[in-house]
Amino acid sequence: MAHKTFHIAMYPWFALGHITPYVHLANKLAENGHKISFFLPAKTLRMVEAFNLHPDLVTFIPIIVPHVEGLPLGAETTNDVPSPLHPLIMTAMDCTEPDIEAYLRELKPHFVFFDFTCWLPTLTRKLGIKSVVYCIISSGTIGYLLSPARKIIERGLTSFDLLEPPKGFPSSSIKLRMYEAQGLAAVTTMDYGSGFSFAERHLKSFSDCDAIGFKTCKEIEGPYCEYIGNQFEKPMLYAGPVVPEPQTMVLEERWERLLSNFEAKTLIFCAFGSECVLKKDQFQELVLGLELTGLPFLVALKAPMGAQTIESALPEGFQERVNGTGFIYGGWVPQQLILRHPSVGCFVTHCGSGSLAEAMVNDCQLVLVPHVGDQIINARLMAGDLRIGVEVEKSEKDGLFTKDDVNKAVKALMDCDSELGKEVRANHAKWKEFLLAPGLENYYINDFVMKLNNLV
Repeated sequence: MAHKTFHIAMYPWFALGHITPYVHLANKLAENGHKISFFLPAKTLRMVEAFNLHPDLVTFIPIIVPHVEGLPLGAETTNDVPSPLHPLIMTAMDCTEPDIEAYLRELKPHFVFFDFTCWLPTLTRKLGIKSVVYCIISSGTIGYLLSPARKIIERGLTSFDLLEPPKGFPSSSIKLRMYEAQGLAAVTTMDYGSGFSFAERHLKSFSDCDAIGFKTCKEIEGPYCEYIGNQFEKPMLYAGPVVPEPQTMVLEERWERLLSNFEAKTLIFCAFGSECVLKKDQFQELVLGLELTGLPFLVALKAPMGAQTIESALPEGFQERVNGTGFIYGGWVPQQLILRHPSVGCFVTHCGSGSLAEAMVNDCQLVLVPHVGDQIINARLMAGDLRIGVEVEKSEKDGLFTKDDVNKAVKALMDCDSELGKEVRANHAKWKEFLLAPGLENYYINDFVMKLNNLV
């Protein structure tokens, strides 16, 4: 039975940070002979097509996203709109249900992998197809925020509730500050499309599906995954690290030329993903903090709030002072390739799951600057449970950081005689070796497929 091949449909949330990890999993499964039908927004196809390593087995099926009042014309993913409009993207995705049903009736896959479309399990059950929540949000975050033990549907959720873990939650380093708890309670209970709150949508998905899968290993997140499996009474599937294949692409000459100017492991690279937009004062504190380190740096961020360009938001005299050592860029950069470059010694990250996964298999040390949602809990797990990063300190009152906070965190990692730096570097090296160990990925993917086998 272990050699049986499956046909799996995938329908991830319309966010590049979710679509990309699904593509990585599709590649790993196709490598083992499984057929993948991958539904995604039509215009997103060109952005991910190059990552399809098995076009004979992985088929992208473009979905026309219906227009929803309040969305700009042509908006398809969370990348196309500011975060207050994300629930409308979700509503638009919910409106694709008839198209998805028609495709599933025609394709007849064994499984559908999904995350935010909570109506899928009801649909797949009607069609005799198994549904699997393949969750991109970390298991620590799901378990802490959305455990059935919190009884959110019956009682609601307040910031005070989130200051303590739910009943039975594993011992961990997750401790929220009041401003973080307030933000997370607001996001968890806000409307998230079609009349469902974010919490209701996820609780329905986890409760109605046939199994739950996470992109992680037992060795890293096992206690949290087991807690979730027990709470929802569902089989738990571990996909393993799902490390993207080393890109065959090489850095464009302009990036190679820039990075090669600096000695090994001396450059700070700062990037906060495709959606994070800082307030102007925090952007300025960040770049001034990097200047204070005295080390060369490359910053790749979106222009801050209220600024037309990233250059126009820089502090007065900044560009002249850092000329030749500090580089600010407002467009897309090949993050995975930059992280692998020998000059990069430190990665200042917003703690998105994808960025952390890429960083853990490289040598750059991690400075953690979480902003919203699961990034906050990811940062606590990295700095606390695994001790492979240093979080930038923020004001307890309002969550703001200063240039000195940024400088202090970078120095703690980059100074050769820092005891904390030595410990973090040793831990990072240990986990990198574990994640890249020969056979680890195959072990997890084989086990993942065996557990799928048990469902049919």
